[in-house]
Amino acid sequence: MTLATNCALEKLPEPHQRPHLTLLDGRVPDATLVARAIAGGHRGKFAEEELYRRYRGAVSRLAASFSELDPDEGEDVTQEAFVRAFRALAGLKDRERFAAWLFTIARNRARSYLTSRATHVKAAEEATREAQLLEDHVPAASQVLEKEAELRAVREVIDGLREGPEKETVRLFYLEGTLSAREIAMRMGVGKSAVTMRLERFRARVKAQLSERLAG
Repeated sequence: MTLATNCALEKLPEPHQRPHLTLLDGRVPDATLVARAIAGGHRGKFAEEELYRRYRGAVSRLAASFSELDPDEGEDVTQEAFVRAFRALAGLKDRERFAAWLFTIARNRARSYLTSRATHVKAAEEATREAQLLEDHVPAASQVLEKEAELRAVREVIDGLREGPEKETVRLFYLEGTLSAREIAMRMGVGKSAVTMRLERFRARVKAQLSERLAG
């Protein structure tokens, strides 16, 4: 090898090396993006957008793996997972495990969503059963009162009540007679169970007064 050749080799550029802050595919590592997102500013915003772009598809697929969730619910879980992750980002100790941490948040959100939905469904079922019981018993009691000409006793018991929510409840239900228990509850700003309880107490008073009359 000649001296000229040696000199030429010495002048060749060094092989291109990737920056130490990039992965083998040229991407900025998650840990670096997390640090930038925590720092805030424009770079922080771009870092969050990149993390979202990078993992949105995977989180969406994870949410879809919960077959009980419909597509809209799965989308809600996906969005909530990122919102919660970005809010708690400063608390992430191992920034290199951002993806695993994010997936854990998404799974927890999906499970919480299903638990919450089950609770609402149970409450709705109980409300339906309660409404059915009210429909089964209140009209029957009202018919008995009407058939036995007990409307006068009803009025007397109502007149004897002190002014207040209970008197207003039974007055609306028995004297006006145009509102259901649910409608009365909505008008008075209370639960339907409270209205049902007041009506049950009132019916007990009417029956007691009728019993006294019959005994006399």
